[in-house]
Amino acid sequence: MATPEVQALLSGSGNFDALIVQLQSADNDLRKGAEEIYEQLKDQADVCFQYLMQHLRASPSEESRQFCGILLRKVITKEGGIAYWAKCSPAVQALVKVQLLKGLIEEPSKIVVKRICDCVSELGAIEIDEPGWPELLPTLFQCVASANIGMQVSALSVFGDLAMYVGDSLKPQLPQLVQVLSHCLNHADSDIQLASLRAVASFIEALEEPSDRDKFSPMLPSMLAVLGSTLNSGDEASAQEVLSMLIQVAEAHPRFLRRQLNEIVTAMLSVARAGQLEANTRTLAAEFLVTLCEAREKAPGMMRKMPTFGQQLFETLMLFLLDIEAGDKFNYDYRVAKIGKPVDRSDWGMTPQTVNAYYNAQQNEIVFPAAILLPPFFDAKADDGINYGGIGAVIGERGYPAFEPQRGCAKVGGDGAPIVAVMAGQLSVLVDMCVTGLSDPHPKVRWAACQAIGQMCTDLGPDMQNSQHAKILPALMRQMDDFENPRVQAHASAAVVNFSESVDAELLPPYLDILITKLLLLLQHGKKVVQEGALTAMASVADNAQSLFAKYYDTVMPLLYAILTSASDKEHRMLRAKALECISLVGVAVGKERFREDARQMMLYLQQLQQTQLDADDPTIGYMLQAGARLCKCLGQEFIPYLDIVMPPLLKSAQLEPDIKVREADDEEDEDDLDEDVEVIPLGDKTLTIRTSALEEKATACNMLCCYAEELKEGFLPWMRTVADIMVPLLKFWFHEDVRRAAVQALPELLNCCVQGVAKGVAGVDAGIVAALLEFMWEPLMEALGKEPEPSVIASILDSIVEIVEMVDPQLLKQEWVKTAFERFAKVLVGAEERRQERQKRQAGEDFDEEELETLEEENEIEEELFDQVGTCVGCFLKKFGDAVLPYVEEIMALIAPLLAKGRGNEERRIAICVVDDLLEHSPAGRAKYLNQVLPILLECSSSEAVDLRQCAVYGLGILALKSPAQFKPAVPDALARVLAIVRHADARNDDNEMCHDNAVSTLGKLWEHHSELMDVGAVAAVWVAALPLLSDAIEAQAMHEMLARMLEASDPRVLGPNNAHLPHLAAAIVTVLGHGLVLVAGEVGGRLAVLLHRLQPSVPGEGSLVKGGLTPLRSRRSLRPPDLGTHTCAPRPQKERVENRVRQRPHTSTCADSHLTCTRQARASHASRQPHAHEAATRLNPPTHPHPRAPCHSSGSRPALHLRRCPEGVSAALARLTPLQRTNFDTYMAGKVPAAKSESS
Repeated sequence: MATPEVQALLSGSGNFDALIVQLQSADNDLRKGAEEIYEQLKDQADVCFQYLMQHLRASPSEESRQFCGILLRKVITKEGGIAYWAKCSPAVQALVKVQLLKGLIEEPSKIVVKRICDCVSELGAIEIDEPGWPELLPTLFQCVASANIGMQVSALSVFGDLAMYVGDSLKPQLPQLVQVLSHCLNHADSDIQLASLRAVASFIEALEEPSDRDKFSPMLPSMLAVLGSTLNSGDEASAQEVLSMLIQVAEAHPRFLRRQLNEIVTAMLSVARAGQLEANTRTLAAEFLVTLCEAREKAPGMMRKMPTFGQQLFETLMLFLLDIEAGDKFNYDYRVAKIGKPVDRSDWGMTPQTVNAYYNAQQNEIVFPAAILLPPFFDAKADDGINYGGIGAVIGERGYPAFEPQRGCAKVGGDGAPIVAVMAGQLSVLVDMCVTGLSDPHPKVRWAACQAIGQMCTDLGPDMQNSQHAKILPALMRQMDDFENPRVQAHASAAVVNFSESVDAELLPPYLDILITKLLLLLQHGKKVVQEGALTAMASVADNAQSLFAKYYDTVMPLLYAILTSASDKEHRMLRAKALECISLVGVAVGKERFREDARQMMLYLQQLQQTQLDADDPTIGYMLQAGARLCKCLGQEFIPYLDIVMPPLLKSAQLEPDIKVREADDEEDEDDLDEDVEVIPLGDKTLTIRTSALEEKATACNMLCCYAEELKEGFLPWMRTVADIMVPLLKFWFHEDVRRAAVQALPELLNCCVQGVAKGVAGVDAGIVAALLEFMWEPLMEALGKEPEPSVIASILDSIVEIVEMVDPQLLKQEWVKTAFERFAKVLVGAEERRQERQKRQAGEDFDEEELETLEEENEIEEELFDQVGTCVGCFLKKFGDAVLPYVEEIMALIAPLLAKGRGNEERRIAICVVDDLLEHSPAGRAKYLNQVLPILLECSSSEAVDLRQCAVYGLGILALKSPAQFKPAVPDALARVLAIVRHADARNDDNEMCHDNAVSTLGKLWEHHSELMDVGAVAAVWVAALPLLSDAIEAQAMHEMLARMLEASDPRVLGPNNAHLPHLAAAIVTVLGHGLVLVAGEVGGRLAVLLHRLQPSVPGEGSLVKGGLTPLRSRRSLRPPDLGTHTCAPRPQKERVENRVRQRPHTSTCADSHLTCTRQARASHASRQPHAHEAATRLNPPTHPHPRAPCHSSGSRPALHLRRCPEGVSAALARLTPLQRTNFDTYMAGKVPAAKSESS
């Protein structure tokens, strides 16, 4: 119900002028009452707009007209989310438009006309399209063409504001607009020049097509002339405005500036170096130049085309560091005189009498003035060791930045050898220098030497630790005794952390006794900063030592707990947090049997700590979340009772709302006054501030929840639904990608909790719960896949989809869900292809160079990873549903098939062939339909120089040989020749080719088993036997070793060879296979091979007993007749599917915010995973199934070197090569038993 005052205004009897005056009153009560009336008046949109427009145009008071302009602009926009303009009748809207344009022309007051321009711009942005404002653009052009300077400035101002909205509408009129703006840029009046420049910059930024922007490029000289005229006239405020507009252009479209790049850069360098100008003016010019340097993505290589620019910019920026006072005039003049001249490489940046040193990245030199080459740093009469140590410490402190890879100083000398590689060859000398520096009498030299050693351990480890540990650790431990210099002790502890993080575990034990003793003394008697460093060092050492740390547990743990409980005041919060971290890592190291009781005590402490209401900025919170996850990892299922303690704060942190504030861009609050953890994001005329510490805490909590679900499985069920309710909405948490990634990774873990609960008969858990949770998460996951902007998060989503599909019953996956999934896969591929084409355009650009090519290749790898993971998803669905998903696969193959073309890269072709292999293996209908199309491609790629491509192609040939023998028969001779070429190659078994070799041997076995009539089977069998055992590809190894067992059990003469010639090699191969436990054989095959080995022993010449102490051949096993060299009686292969290929699970890590905790999340392998070496796979009894071995997505050279040895000729030699653990596996098999599932292979 309207108040009487509003009723009076509506009836026309009220005084709107009085209301306007009251709205501006300094009297709070009077102004508040007027605001209430005005708020009600706005609900009557027609009346409100008419009053505002009338008083804007007719009020005698300039102040009132200006204020009405402000109010009118607010109601035109969606004030408070309410679109008042849309509530106006068409008649009133037409009236407002007409009056605004009249005001633009007729208003005499500059300040009022500025408000009218603002209203026209706001309304133009709304009405530029249908039904539109057809009078607007003609009126603006009329004003620009008038002789009235004010009208021209106003119209140009509106043009600038509307550029982003009317750019496309004005395309037909661009020639006219360019002509008008060009004329205005050269106008004699500076206001018109500035307004025109503002409009030009806005149009350049708004126009999307380079050809449209290029129409403005002839104006660049005039734009620079405007800058020059403002500077020459002393109007630096206007000059700063011009510079800001040019920065805007440089940020949006740096290529636009190329035609005048030399002139622009020269001008900006001159401005930045002009000491007589204001600091802000010079800073903006420098910012413009830096902006061009940072425009790498939009203008790759453009600035590198100017060979002297880097040096000029560096010298210019260095001028900003000079404090120019009267006493510094000589120094200033000296430096300024050098600008523009050739670089004098003999010139020093310090005087000879300066006791200091420096590293010059521009010239890649370390400079030591004469004064520092005096005692105590250097003495010609001193021993060489003392000199190396003294000046070496300075080198470590001042010169080491030259050797950090991330600093960009990547090459040295004419051969371009990396500096780190050069340093690696001088490790002993460098370490000697730093170790001698640790004996220097000056503490600054000692802590600098500690710092240098620590940094080198990080950058040059583990090679440096492995070769120099005997020098480094004793020297660092001696520094821990320096209680008079806590800073030295703290730096020594920090260096120990660097050392232990990458040192090989077997190198540390000899030092543990002394090192732990030293650290305990620091914890007992050191200053707070020393204690904090010692705690981190102790944690890192325990993390490296693992079970060996148990020796020190009873001494260390009480002290750690005492520090934890005593550090209760605010000053010691970090000490408490570090103690918490150290205790949890020590517990993980020694294991739950030793840590169990202390874990219970620690959990009670954490419970008490949570009740103390910690401050929001207390570092203990983050450390506490991580410690809980470590304890869970250590205790396993025994941690379940403690969930009630750790979960409430974890859930609270996971539900933190982002701390976001929006303020005006011209807010006077200085960014320097903001907290360090506040990120500032400009958004047009607004500025967004986000407190990042809260986001990081949220991300850590989400990762910890994922870790708990993964570790506890069905034990996490009581919290499953609560966590799912938190995680699913976080798939759209756009403020932090780590939060989204954690949410994505948590979903399959939560689902697995339910699946495990059903499998283990947990009360109240049934298939319905699994179905309900799957339905709750599937559609949001698909929506996230369609909207996610970050490729790394997309990759995580694809991995989670694979895990979910492999985990659940196929009946739970609805048909429409499967269809949606394939639609999303297609969208990912389309987006990746669009980005690839954009990169091709960049590569064709004139500024493209080798440096940009490296960046492009990195981006290509990311996109290939996405293609690869989509292929994994497709394969997963094919394996689950077979022919049922063939129509969806065929649709997506339209996007994948182009990757098969010969012109595409080897990695792209490999990815496509992997998908083809999945189709051939799991879809009988698809195999029959497409075999003839893909077979030529598989044959061609099986001879590729690219080993990964060759591997996947030869695997596909094996599928066809096995599953479609009739259709494949005509291609057998060609395929056989190509496979034999791979197996017989001289380098077939080197590290890079081993995976491909094993796949080729497997395909060879299928060819001669199913197509023996088309080959010289004896010769082919001999090649196959000689290639055994297979050691790299565990899955192909299992299949071929089972085939070997069958053929030996059938006394197949092709395997035994003429006169049993193959027996010594076969017996040795079996020894090697059995030594690897459950890795190279599946199910009962190991036992069958052991029986065969017993029976073959008498037939192997010169071999003794196959087991320690001798062993009578087993009678419990079925007998095997001696090798029969007569008629071939090879038993036919059982009619069943071949052993499913399985590949190593690829670990996906949920990083828990510190380097000591990484919860490994076993996700299903994608195409990008490499096949495991046998020794890697030994830790798993039942690896997850997968359609076929995947070649690594990166170059095969990145695959770790094999640690396995192919068997020698002869059983005795094979036995001698077994490690103790492998010998245990072998003896276990020979005793008729099966090795433990977790026994290692080497």
